[in-house]
Amino acid sequence: MQLDVIPQIKHTKSDNFFLLAGPCAIEGEDMALRIAERVVEITDKLEIPYVFKGSFKKANRSRIDSFTGIGDEKALKILRRVSETFKVPTVTDIHEVSDASKAAEYVDVLQIPAFLVRQTDLVVAAAKTGKVVNLKKGQFMSPESMQHAVRKVSDSGSDKAWITDRGTMFGYQDMVVDFRGIPTMKQYAPVVLDVTHSLQQPNQSSGVTGGRPALIGTMARAGIAAGVDGLFMETHFDPANAKSDGANMLDLSLLEKLLTDLVTLRKAVNSL
Repeated sequence: MQLDVIPQIKHTKSDNFFLLAGPCAIEGEDMALRIAERVVEITDKLEIPYVFKGSFKKANRSRIDSFTGIGDEKALKILRRVSETFKVPTVTDIHEVSDASKAAEYVDVLQIPAFLVRQTDLVVAAAKTGKVVNLKKGQFMSPESMQHAVRKVSDSGSDKAWITDRGTMFGYQDMVVDFRGIPTMKQYAPVVLDVTHSLQQPNQSSGVTGGRPALIGTMARAGIAAGVDGLFMETHFDPANAKSDGANMLDLSLLEKLLTDLVTLRKAVNSL
């Protein structure tokens, strides 16, 4: 496990999965701190290594009037505030080469969005910052093809790469996760399952992405059973009014019960 590349992550002796969780986008300081406080409380109790997730901007939107952020520097400073307040690492996604060095001043993990994971210059720029690079598997890519994305990181002088599976396009408006790909990708790097984006229903006629949040628990349990190293999920205390991806986020009130069940399942899997 490459968790030791993040100095401030809280390690456990339980061989637990690690968690990347938080809102889709940073909407403001109060909401970010509120979500982080609750997730930290739960993960400390359950001894789950935790990385707070929040996008400082959203570049991939269906419509031009969709929410894209509150301002780059403002959002990045909020991510730093979360890290300093709760002593947890943070992850945010980047979209342009210039984002890499900018975001690296504030966060611990740079995430490459699924649609951009083949963009060599972007991956290389992220790797050269020395931060962990979380590579989202493209919705159009096979598990085997992710070895080349990981190699771009290593060829840039870094061994700090994770792979996150967020599903594969199934027709025009649905995603599926092929769990056969988990052991394949674990040959290349630690593997995370994105249990919320993999339940998206993109390309809706309204221009607003849909989702199936009722299946988040099912997806997460399947991921743990398949042996993923970590889980990624977006959560919000008011998903219906979240400014981005509310349709597939987990209600924060449901997080503790789900994670408790997943820890129990992880122990059972480890005992096999």
